[in-house]
Amino acid sequence: MLNVPPQAFPAPGSQQRVAAGGRTKVPLKPGRSLMDWIRLTKSGKDLTGLKGRLIEVTEDELAKHNKKEDCWICIRGLVYNVTPYMEYHPGGEDELMKAAGADGTDLFDQVHRWVNYESMLKECLVGRMAFKPIAAPKDISSTLPEEKKQLNGMLSEREVLGASARDTTPSYDWFQTDDMITVVIYTKQKGMNAELVIVDCQDRRLRGEIILDDHSYLVEVDLDREVQGDFAVNIGEKVGKVEIILKKKDRIQWKVLGLPLESHNTFIRRTERGLFYRKCKLVSKTEVTHDTKLFCFMLPKSTHLQVPIGQHVYLKQIIAGTEVVKPYTPLLPFLPLDFKEPFCQDGVHIYLMIKIYSCGLFTQALDHLQIGDDISVSNPEGNFKKSQVEAVEDLFLLAAGTGFTPMVKLLNFALTKVDCLRTVKLIFFNKKEDDILWRNQLEQLALRDERFEVQFILSEPAEDWVGKRGKISSALLSECMKRSKKDSKVLICICGPTPFTEQGIQYLQDLGYSQEEMHAFTA
Repeated sequence: MLNVPPQAFPAPGSQQRVAAGGRTKVPLKPGRSLMDWIRLTKSGKDLTGLKGRLIEVTEDELAKHNKKEDCWICIRGLVYNVTPYMEYHPGGEDELMKAAGADGTDLFDQVHRWVNYESMLKECLVGRMAFKPIAAPKDISSTLPEEKKQLNGMLSEREVLGASARDTTPSYDWFQTDDMITVVIYTKQKGMNAELVIVDCQDRRLRGEIILDDHSYLVEVDLDREVQGDFAVNIGEKVGKVEIILKKKDRIQWKVLGLPLESHNTFIRRTERGLFYRKCKLVSKTEVTHDTKLFCFMLPKSTHLQVPIGQHVYLKQIIAGTEVVKPYTPLLPFLPLDFKEPFCQDGVHIYLMIKIYSCGLFTQALDHLQIGDDISVSNPEGNFKKSQVEAVEDLFLLAAGTGFTPMVKLLNFALTKVDCLRTVKLIFFNKKEDDILWRNQLEQLALRDERFEVQFILSEPAEDWVGKRGKISSALLSECMKRSKKDSKVLICICGPTPFTEQGIQYLQDLGYSQEEMHAFTA
């Protein structure tokens, strides 16, 4: 059903990523943009106060520099004088001060893990931390039975964790024929699918990553010999086996798979795994509204990657010699109106709907990309799981501007796969009518599927606007969100600019919705 008059709709205004917690952006003073910071770092000005010297910093020395006018922060063992960066930080001075005079690695990883701080702060580098020596750990092998001390000549750390850990830790093997190399990964978990397997094979380097809940298993080697550009990935969903099938360039028997790289055969938390990028080619750029475009990027033939529902990727560009990274949520190329089966991703293209800001350094550079140009695209990240919506009866989607993008795949999945679903309502907030994204498609969907309803709310409407007016509020949400029956199972997803999301969550809590009934896609 469609509860909006013929002439209706609103607009975009955010970049978003899916995460447990967001960061608040603050208005910056004039002359304090990213481009202004890049200019300052290239001006030759001494930003550390050490006249180019690098020093070793003790914990006591670091702790002394804990004021706004004298602020040092340690990230992964490197110490930076961030005092000159204070006024340029999009999250505000208070956020930086949380790590003043201390090790800010954990705080940084929670909010900024995708940012290349080494590039952004290279002119602020003071030196390395001087770590205190620690006592060598007791030789664990001396406490083990003799038969457990060796495994192919060595005992890895995970072998001493006991049988339970050993049984659930993934492993790999490989074999060959005259024409093929097959790498087999035993995930030891059922329910594997294509979205959980990411493979890149470029310049003889093979990288296969398996996502297992909040952990990641990685096979990463420099192959012994050259292989052809394309490869196949076979997934045994029920047994949890993944095969990566490579085609040899020459019919030669390999003695080894290749040279293991540093992170090879590791099973760690995803948050501890560095982001991996590959070059993707821009193949099309289509206008959606007066300031928003749909970009289509093509993955290399040597990449197997599908972005799960509600997850985001990072785009990376070098701007004025500085590496700049921004998160965006991929969506479908259009809103499917036939909901017999979920829209099938082709595994070749990634579609991103991006608002172009007139003063936005990153989006302006994006908009100037020509068809055929390359850009670096990361592996997907995010904490949304399909299981959150599989038993839902009423699904409410609260979106502001381009906060609409994570809702597209979610909407498609819910209407095709959630059997118990009674209603889906999109409450779409924008400023003006010509800001509305995919208005016609949403209206068509509402007419075709009686479970779906869309409501457009404008904060700066024209005089002839007859739809709802205003901004997100407790009263508005109470009026617009009605359960299909008392005590129905509900999920509310929200995405938009940070203030919109934070206010929305607070209003929902005030209305009595629990944490389990809400999911925020935050930027």
